[in-house]
Amino acid sequence: MPESSTSATLPASAGRFARIRSGFTAFVDMFAFPLRYSHYLELVNPLWTKHTLQARVESVWDETADSRTLTLRPGRGWRTHRAGQFVRVGVPVDGKRHTRTYSISSAPERQDGCITITVKAIEGGRVSHHLVRSLKPGKYLPIGEPQGDFVLPDAIPVHPLFITAGSGITPVMSMLRNLHMEFRHLPDITHIHYAPHAYDVIFGKELEHLAATQKHYHLHRVYTREFGEAKGGDKHFSAAQLEELCPDWREREVWACGPASLLDALENHWMSAGLERRLHVERFRAKLAAAPAETLGGLVKFSKSKIEVQSDGKVNLLRLTEDAGLNPSHGCRMGICHGCDVRLVEGSVRDVRTGAIHSEPGEKVQVCVSTAAGNVEVEL
Repeated sequence: MPESSTSATLPASAGRFARIRSGFTAFVDMFAFPLRYSHYLELVNPLWTKHTLQARVESVWDETADSRTLTLRPGRGWRTHRAGQFVRVGVPVDGKRHTRTYSISSAPERQDGCITITVKAIEGGRVSHHLVRSLKPGKYLPIGEPQGDFVLPDAIPVHPLFITAGSGITPVMSMLRNLHMEFRHLPDITHIHYAPHAYDVIFGKELEHLAATQKHYHLHRVYTREFGEAKGGDKHFSAAQLEELCPDWREREVWACGPASLLDALENHWMSAGLERRLHVERFRAKLAAAPAETLGGLVKFSKSKIEVQSDGKVNLLRLTEDAGLNPSHGCRMGICHGCDVRLVEGSVRDVRTGAIHSEPGEKVQVCVSTAAGNVEVEL
């Protein structure tokens, strides 16, 4: 009886405390207007804020010569991610805040309350180079909620096949870490990972440790440039290679992440086998439709900012705004999150993923995957 009596009073007391706290916050907000109580908390500790979600960079670790893992401590309001999901991260570079999405490479519910993202510096990538080369511990970054459906089902498959390349290992690493944390012994897994050289493998030592200690985890590392093109031949994905490394691939559920060329080849192969439903793909960039033979550009007007720029019909509208000095809201930059939706005022845009033309005034368009198709005006 004493135990049941105590447990019954806890929710009531917790509810009263929540109501008191909410009332106090509302009262203080009256005096903080036009700001909020949360804005002043941000001055003390950005992780305490409620009006925006931020994370503190706890540490950085160089995985390879051009990739780095950032350990982030999310603030109030963060909810646990599922292994394989990504997060939006705001990064200040040269006085402007840019937003990018990165796969979370850590397992959910770490004991220290932190998450990790692992970033590879890409050629011409202002944000990725800043994160890999310049970001220091102690900095605060605005982040979003975890998103994405590139996740394992609740009923864990008996024998999944992972196919990854380069930084495409990051969401799968979260899955592997989560499985190991939950079950200690990994299920029957075949993992094919592509990298130019052995020293380019992100999480290389951890993968080797799993392969050495987990008897059901079968790791195949394929080094595409290890011996040079003349000696080594073509080491990229092929049907024959798949048969050699994973003879039972037809019976496995597949999760793949990596460059577009690899994912296109995998989609074609599984489709030709009539098994496309078993293939789950995570792309870091949108899959683009073939551009028309004659690409039509035009004058692009941003109605709110009163800026006009000329478009060649190939560069997406988001990049045009950034080159013009604007910093519109955006997220994934590949047409998934809809963080960059704006209203089409007049004219036409082309969706680079499908080739479809959108011309209805008032229609919402995603500027990260839309190019001008003639003169166009959007509400930015």
